[in-house]
Amino acid sequence: MTPSNIQIIAVCVSAGGIPKRSVRSVRLTTEGLTGDGHAHEKHNRHDRAVSLFDWEILTQLRTEGFPLYPGSIGENLTVAGVHVQQLPPGTLLEIGDVLLRLEQPRKPCYVLDAIDPSLKDAILGRCGYMASVVREGIIDRSMSIQVLPKRRLAPQ
Repeated sequence: MTPSNIQIIAVCVSAGGIPKRSVRSVRLTTEGLTGDGHAHEKHNRHDRAVSLFDWEILTQLRTEGFPLYPGSIGENLTVAGVHVQQLPPGTLLEIGDVLLRLEQPRKPCYVLDAIDPSLKDAILGRCGYMASVVREGIIDRSMSIQVLPKRRLAPQ
């Protein structure tokens, strides 16, 4: 896949909960996206700093009748061409100066009931990925993403 078709569709933040709203750019720190809050304390962890969701799955769920759009399920980054759902933990994503490490597949929770009570079951196994921030920086929705091979990182 070439960098031109691996891209950010949306960068989304909220004061807490869903939906998150789209912004042009944002600073990422090891804590997460600047200005992004969480409705539940369990999300305030370094290994859950950023939530990613595949545009292709969002589109698929829309054809299944769910009223989804970027940020609606609480993801921070809606991405196209990455297929994060199929990548193993430890995969690195480089976005400009930012480096993210995929940590664990995201699990749906009851918060999605506000969109549709059957969404939790329908999205199981295709809810995106949680990532940590290895290298901080600013990302913009016009940036492309490089999928790097999984490797051991030196301590910083």
